[in-house]
Amino acid sequence: MLILMGPSASGKTEVAKILFKKYGLKKVITTTTRSMRVHEINDVDYHFVSKDTFLKMIEENKFLEYTFYNNNFYGTTKDEVGDDKCVILEPHGARKLKNINSNFFVIYFYCTPEIKKKRMLVRGDSIENINARIKIDDEAFSDDKVSFADIKLESETISVEELSDEVYQIYQNYLKK
Repeated sequence: MLILMGPSASGKTEVAKILFKKYGLKKVITTTTRSMRVHEINDVDYHFVSKDTFLKMIEENKFLEYTFYNNNFYGTTKDEVGDDKCVILEPHGARKLKNINSNFFVIYFYCTPEIKKKRMLVRGDSIENINARIKIDDEAFSDDKVSFADIKLESETISVEELSDEVYQIYQNYLKK
């Protein structure tokens, strides 16, 4: 399984979309208690559940990993994990999955704060949210928290299509070993 991680606007979501469409990797749909955003679809973007349901799922040992972030739970259920699948996770969840199965391949995307800010402005984020997100990400994605990644890729000097092709090639080479 391929795990992508990186701070906001590092390119991971756009790379994942191309991996799904162009290369046929399947999306691991994670579960969350946060509210659905406009244009999101239940059981496509996330499995949206109530807090009570999520807590019951924890009790029933349905998650490989879960976290509480920004007043919401997020988790990866055991039945979502599999070969030829890809998931986007934050460092805590990625590390937990990597510890469960060392064959899971983790790629960390990074770029400068200036590029992240520019990308977030283009996608319509408010300057307040951008500044808050960058500050949170600086802590959440510090070097010590992402050091376990199998590979680190800079995501600002090539197109997202080229980056996706590179990720797929790297992952295929890893699978052949």
